[in-house]
Amino acid sequence: MSANDHDIKIMNGLIETTIDSAEGYGEAAKDAENTRFAAAFQQRAAERRQVAQRLQQQVSSLGGKPEDDGTILASAHRVFVSLRKSISSGDTAIVDEVERGEDHIKAKYEDALKDNELTAGTRSLVNELFISVKSGHDQMRDLKHALHNKA
Repeated sequence: MSANDHDIKIMNGLIETTIDSAEGYGEAAKDAENTRFAAAFQQRAAERRQVAQRLQQQVSSLGGKPEDDGTILASAHRVFVSLRKSISSGDTAIVDEVERGEDHIKAKYEDALKDNELTAGTRSLVNELFISVKSGHDQMRDLKHALHNKA
């Protein structure tokens, strides 16, 4: 067991969640009726892919094998099933599902940042990438609130 194993494990978990997020945004972009929402979702999907790549590079640099796929957890699957079912309900329902996914990824990054076993270098990278994650979360939260207040 190498000294980097804990960091690699935490980052691989973040990679899976981040890939899930990118795929979720990609699905939302395809299904959005409003082109402005579709463009925002596409932008966030691209951003999340870049975040995942940064994590993958760090895992490789620590001597680990980076994850290259999302999770197979039932909960993540349910989010995408819910997204599919909500499509008939329009953009508000899609934004609701995206925002729920944002709550999940934000919590995962916050948990990683609370992990006292992470090395300083990994914590620094996770903290840097969390800025993008939190920005996406806040954007979707604000969009959700705007859509619900308009209705």
